[in-house]
Amino acid sequence: MTGMLEELIGSAVYDPEGDKIGKVKRIYVDNTSGAPTWVSVTTGMFSGDSLVPLAGAQLRHDPEALQVRVEKEEVKTAPHLEHDGLISPEAERELFDHYHIDPNRAGMELGGKQQMRGGRRPDDKGMVRSEERLAVSKQNEEVGHARLHKYVVTEEQTVTVPTTHEEVRIEREPITDRSQMGRADIGEQEAEVTLHEERVTVQKEAVPVERVRLAVDEVQDEQTVSDTVRKERIETEGVENDRRNPGRR
Repeated sequence: MTGMLEELIGSAVYDPEGDKIGKVKRIYVDNTSGAPTWVSVTTGMFSGDSLVPLAGAQLRHDPEALQVRVEKEEVKTAPHLEHDGLISPEAERELFDHYHIDPNRAGMELGGKQQMRGGRRPDDKGMVRSEERLAVSKQNEEVGHARLHKYVVTEEQTVTVPTTHEEVRIEREPITDRSQMGRADIGEQEAEVTLHEERVTVQKEAVPVERVRLAVDEVQDEQTVSDTVRKERIETEGVENDRRNPGRR
């Protein structure tokens, strides 16, 4: 790791906005964790070098430069490095407070050699490998219509209704006291009674029985789409023992 850190010496330092702060002059490593925490940067703005935190910093390769997470104006107003080049615990605490950095997360994350500056690449402009990818989107479109239509049908309906009617029956009562009946006349005679019965009449009326409406539900579904895409491959010629790219990408 020491060799990789030494490669940072002389690299340009930029803030998140792309403004150049200066160049790396020295790297400071935490004595306990071994992680790089500070770089002294020659800015030309002060007589002494400025200390810039490496927390969240990244190494760019094109062009090769160190991009830090603090603004250029913060570096201008930060406590300066003493001429002996050492950082005292008191000075480091001031730096942590100035840059609002958690001392427990002050180191630069080294994600392997590829994150740091790799081997020397003499006059290597390189090339860009591209490939097509499917960009899928969705749009809402009409697929049909649904409507309600009311029409009339006829059906037979039967209802049983209880009714009453009158019937005639003969009642006979023997006469036991003739003195009360008077004189008996023999001849023709008629007696009549009127009979009644209930007759059923039918009328029709329209009454509401239910309300019917259309409701639309959204149902989750899946559709699979496929298409042909193109990819570029890069072949190497005249490269021996290429461990990373054996022959083709």
